[in-house]
Amino acid sequence: MSEELITLYRPVGLMELELIRESGFLAFPPRLSSQPFFYPVLTEQYAVQIARDWNTKDESSQFRGYVLKFRMKASFLGRYQIRTVGSSAHREYWIPSKDLEEFNRHLEGPIEVIGEFRAEK
Repeated sequence: MSEELITLYRPVGLMELELIRESGFLAFPPRLSSQPFFYPVLTEQYAVQIARDWNTKDESSQFRGYVLKFRMKASFLGRYQIRTVGSSAHREYWIPSKDLEEFNRHLEGPIEVIGEFRAEK
């Protein structure tokens, strides 16, 4: 019997996307010292909202937002709590930065880019 997989999403800016590309779309980069958590989100809609409405207004994201899709084993994610931030549509995991290397080892298949947004000129 195969293990259940969960699809998650991650909104990113251009710099983070380039680091993911360097991994062959197989891993998320380590967090910065100012980033204690890694936040994958539960729905594409929520990821689109962040990529479109936040990343495109952020100079450090190069005014671009991307929506990434990936899959994880449910058994691994079970150790983390789902948190709701804002409305009930804003659900995400808070993965401690120290756990990101292990998190990457539990990815199933490549990370996919499924959306792109650019600041309006």
